[in-house]
Amino acid sequence: MLRKYARERHAVISNVTRRGRAMLAIITGGTGFIGTGLSRRLQAAGYDVAVLTRRANAGGKSQGRRLRYLRWDGRTADGWRSYADGADALVNLAGANIAGRRWTEDYKETILQSRLAAGAAVVDAVATARVKPAVLVQASAVGYYGSRGDDELDEASPAGDGFLADVVRKWEASTEAVEALGVRRVIIRSGLVLGADGGAFPRLIRPFKLFAGGPLGGGRQWFPWIHYLDEIGAITFLVENPAARGIFNLCAPEAIRNNDFSRAVGRVLRRPWWWPVPAFALRALYGDMADALLLASAKVTPARLPAAGFKFEFPTAEAALKQLIR
Repeated sequence: MLRKYARERHAVISNVTRRGRAMLAIITGGTGFIGTGLSRRLQAAGYDVAVLTRRANAGGKSQGRRLRYLRWDGRTADGWRSYADGADALVNLAGANIAGRRWTEDYKETILQSRLAAGAAVVDAVATARVKPAVLVQASAVGYYGSRGDDELDEASPAGDGFLADVVRKWEASTEAVEALGVRRVIIRSGLVLGADGGAFPRLIRPFKLFAGGPLGGGRQWFPWIHYLDEIGAITFLVENPAARGIFNLCAPEAIRNNDFSRAVGRVLRRPWWWPVPAFALRALYGDMADALLLASAKVTPARLPAAGFKFEFPTAEAALKQLIR
């Protein structure tokens, strides 16, 4: 039997799937690099998708029944609250770009508050929903673990130190209240997501194309990463797996150091890879961001994701780089 949805979203929820009813997924931050691909993947899996955006048509035009862009202020549930009533999935990706600009004190506050405000809006929408969403997927990052040298880090490892670890810990906690409301919650701690058409990867390989590529700093730091297709595939898998709850590390199963990753890029591109970028130069360019994002060492393993039955399409850097560069 079809659920009775609020009138304002009736046009969105008309796709009847193999499950015998319409399915709806809501994505905050859905016009970004990951959200755009996730929206397509969820539609392919049979979901109608409502994308929340702070700019009208920021991600394109609404496409009839299957895809709709909804304006929101990034802070409240105004304008989309009723969509959460009976939704099949709510994916919270919203937050200011971590690598969007140099980390001044003002921008650090923007990074944190944008995530806390979005989390509060999600909790408010869930709390007022008559029928609670089936699952909330809360974005997070491997920055949670901080820089830990050669320590083996899985989902049970404690939080690290530093600005980014503090932000991620508070980001995860921002939606914790939905669990008391009976909603299954999944936390995804993502590594660096590598995609050919967005994110950091095009900038990462640019020096190699100019015959000036190499490791960052000493190159000994562990480099947790995941292919774009595995990222959105894993999120979809976790949405659709009713047994999945709690924390999942989203990174490739192959642990690799930055030096070895750089060597793999050079090999696939057929370019030299031995021109290191000194740590002092990275700090001069990026300030605190360099230590948190480029020089930090986190040997993160995705222990729970394979155990739940997820199969990585690109488990090794070599396989991922060949697909991305091709």
